[in-house]
Amino acid sequence: MKFTDGFWLRRPGVTAAYAAEAYDIVADGDSLVVTAPTRPINERGNVLNLPVHTVTLTAAAEGVVKVRIEHHAGAHRSPGFEVAEERGHGTAEVTDAGGTLVSGALKAVVAQGAPWDISFWDGDTRLTGSGHKAVGHMTLGLESTVTAEPAGVMGVTETGLAESRTYVHEQLDLGVGELIYGLGERFGPFVKNGQTVDIWNADGGTSSEMAYKNIPFYLSSRGYGVFVNQPEHVSFEVGSEAVERVQFSVAGEALEYYVIAGPTPEDVMRRYTALTGRPPMVPAWSYGLWLSTSFTTDYDEATVNSFVDGMRERSIPLSVFHFDCFWMREFNWTDLEWDPRTFPDPEGMLQRMHDEKDLKVCVWINSYIGQRSALFAEGAEKGYLVKNVDGSVWQSDLWVAGMGLVDFTNPEATAWFQDKVRGLLRQGVDAIKTDFGERIPTDVVWHDGTDPHTMHNLYTQLYNKAVFDVLVEERGEGEAVLFARSSTAGGQQFPVHWGGDNTSTYPSMAETLRGGLGLAASGFGYWSHDIGGFEGTPDAGVFKRWVAFGLMSSHSRLHGSESYRVPWAFDDEAVAVTKRFAELKNTLMPYLYTAGAHAAATGVSVARPMFFEFPDDPAVAYLDRQFMLGSDILVAPVMSADGTVDFYLPTGTWTSLLTGERVEGGRWVRETHGFDSLPLYVREGAMIPRGARSDRPDYDFLDGLTLEVYSGGAEVDTTVEIVTADGERVQFGVRGSGNELALEGATEATVLVR
Repeated sequence: MKFTDGFWLRRPGVTAAYAAEAYDIVADGDSLVVTAPTRPINERGNVLNLPVHTVTLTAAAEGVVKVRIEHHAGAHRSPGFEVAEERGHGTAEVTDAGGTLVSGALKAVVAQGAPWDISFWDGDTRLTGSGHKAVGHMTLGLESTVTAEPAGVMGVTETGLAESRTYVHEQLDLGVGELIYGLGERFGPFVKNGQTVDIWNADGGTSSEMAYKNIPFYLSSRGYGVFVNQPEHVSFEVGSEAVERVQFSVAGEALEYYVIAGPTPEDVMRRYTALTGRPPMVPAWSYGLWLSTSFTTDYDEATVNSFVDGMRERSIPLSVFHFDCFWMREFNWTDLEWDPRTFPDPEGMLQRMHDEKDLKVCVWINSYIGQRSALFAEGAEKGYLVKNVDGSVWQSDLWVAGMGLVDFTNPEATAWFQDKVRGLLRQGVDAIKTDFGERIPTDVVWHDGTDPHTMHNLYTQLYNKAVFDVLVEERGEGEAVLFARSSTAGGQQFPVHWGGDNTSTYPSMAETLRGGLGLAASGFGYWSHDIGGFEGTPDAGVFKRWVAFGLMSSHSRLHGSESYRVPWAFDDEAVAVTKRFAELKNTLMPYLYTAGAHAAATGVSVARPMFFEFPDDPAVAYLDRQFMLGSDILVAPVMSADGTVDFYLPTGTWTSLLTGERVEGGRWVRETHGFDSLPLYVREGAMIPRGARSDRPDYDFLDGLTLEVYSGGAEVDTTVEIVTADGERVQFGVRGSGNELALEGATEATVLVR
């Protein structure tokens, strides 16, 4: 949200009260409490009729400093997100020069007096800071609702105008060449500099500025992160209003944020996800290929069997079958009852899919309860649906006629919805697709009294947690899997997430990947997308290129809107391409599953931006058409009809995973690939564990294991740890050169030098 009119002036109707000096600094345990008046206090009379900010800095965890800015401390207080602070790591000290708070390698220094200045340091390196006119309390006058250029909030209010009269903002410095990443799964430019970003969940598709997963966290190329602990709407101006700063603002009288030390992206992710929650392990079977009925297509059990049998007849490995919306009767969404016209024997069908087809099953749900659903009357009677201010049930016709909304702030409503989901799991369903969760009204009353603006973004957290908890109860730790669209900070605890409604084009492939990279830079461990695109029907070329891309993602699903996504619906080559990459992914399971274990331990995603692995290489800073799959495999999806792809290889010798060809890095490469290929390069010094099975992802990774050593011709001295599908950790070491290689490990393996 923008408040200024250039460098000197403010927008019409905007009054600003900026922190002008640190008048008084008090050390309180592991905190500094700063009184920051909005003009310098040169005499006693200056203290009258004066807004003052109370700024409290606290060592929230090792390497993490929390900053809380309060104008009126008695005003409505945001609940914030659920965070796990670990106090006891900080020391605070006050001298004549100011206050210093140290937590691990991170140091915050508050300068005494004027001008206002807080600097954050990692050793001798200044990371960022809050300076002149950075901390501000902004009041919007009535003029702002009638002028041609109001202080507006795009995409949050129907009028485009700000709803609140008061806002608090902070501005943190941007260094020369500093780049900002993250802020959730966003489909525009990967680097956020120059953008205005509204943290406000919306159902806008991948071709818009809106996002399903808005995360008020950003990651800096200078080796630190910033997390704004506000579930409400947060507006970020990333070098787009004050071009030397990142500004973030919230409505009301207070703002809270954390500065998180690095220095590496992994260090920041580890500390950030220690605060907000880490992605758990997901089962090995979930990494395999998922096939969907698609959305508005016609299907029954016979149709489903024809798809499943068609995959088997063509020897295409399949792990999960997904039933989209119409497994329930139209207008009944969501009643969590199988449509008896098309699925008269759901329990028998699910048993047959398990026993005869060897498949897991996923079904679509959402938390919108259509008026025709039997659950609507039950939920309304018991007070389980969100209410209007007058006490009536809130309803809408946008999506399902007369739908209500489950109120997850009501523990009884949550238990009621969970019990319905539990019934599905006991029928034999294995995974749940939790769709929607973004269209949450702000003119309603919640059971626990939470402010509706707070609940708009926070709703998805309660929704996904409710379903995920049931999966954990019924299936056990490590076996629970969602396929979720919406999320917010902390949502990484309830995987897996997919990218939402894309289109069946090459540009949509690119925007989909940008969204995934942004989500990875926001603490999420796993990510998927609709292979081939959701809207429309892809031509055979787009489908085949997307299959290769999708099967080199952590999770892979064939899904569309109005047409089936079975490979033979396109051409024979699509069948061969799907088979090739599904089998390749299955052989990579020892590597991928171990990368998933790393995500669960550190918050670093399985598929990650290039700068995560090469933070000191400035050439990777803007790369958003390629990524690292795990720490050692570079993937550059082909997004052109003629198969041409440009990608960058960092310094070193790289070896094609598909052909064994060696290529020197430190340069851009242009290649042309057929549909059965794409650039997959392994970095020098890596050891890639490959499994013996290509027909399924869940198997004994150690049985027939091959260790592929990519030495670049040099002497080998490398180790690798493998996490097996049952959670065992096994280490292997390979030493020597040429044919004189020694294997160190608890079990046998074949060593192959590439």
